[in-house]
Amino acid sequence: MSRPITPLALTVLRMLCDGPMHPYEMQQRIRDHAYDHAVKITHGSLYHSVERLASCGLIEPLETSREGRRPERTVYAVTTAGRDAAQFRLAELLSRPTEEFPLFGTGLAFINLLPESEVARHLRSRAVALEAALAGHQTAHDSLLKQGIERYKLIDQEWLIARLRCELDFVRGLGDDLESGRLTWKDNETRAICHPRPRPRPQLNDDKGAS
Repeated sequence: MSRPITPLALTVLRMLCDGPMHPYEMQQRIRDHAYDHAVKITHGSLYHSVERLASCGLIEPLETSREGRRPERTVYAVTTAGRDAAQFRLAELLSRPTEEFPLFGTGLAFINLLPESEVARHLRSRAVALEAALAGHQTAHDSLLKQGIERYKLIDQEWLIARLRCELDFVRGLGDDLESGRLTWKDNETRAICHPRPRPRPQLNDDKGAS
């Protein structure tokens, strides 16, 4: 594929590595395994991804069948090239940090557009939502472990829970700093508007510095 394999395409390849199946069965497995908690998936996007993988030779149709008046269902299998591509892409995702642009970061970048008290109030609301999400995911995770689900199948949930905890701590701390006055921008509003934010200085390579 000329472009990197998308998370949804990787999901399709991963499922087909377990055995051939048709897209409708993929949808059911996605729900059963909660893949839609880790990857954004819609009905249309799943079928589009399947078609694109097939056109690239990463999966191949095995048979097409029809039951009654239902639409035809094509069973697909992963090819050797598809399995290799999935393993390569997974290695990339695990080993290389990728620059992402979460919406919360956008809000923090322009935080001084609102008064400190209003920002603190919004952060308190966010903290409540994070607490609820954290409790829900932790309960679901613990329940699955008690049911005997292997830990390796829940590692993405562990990561989600860790991220929620980290964000909750950050949001609470930032709210405390705003409410106590330790953080303010009242006296710097004009300067902040007229002058751009300083860019982080790049880190020097240790090898170059030693030469």
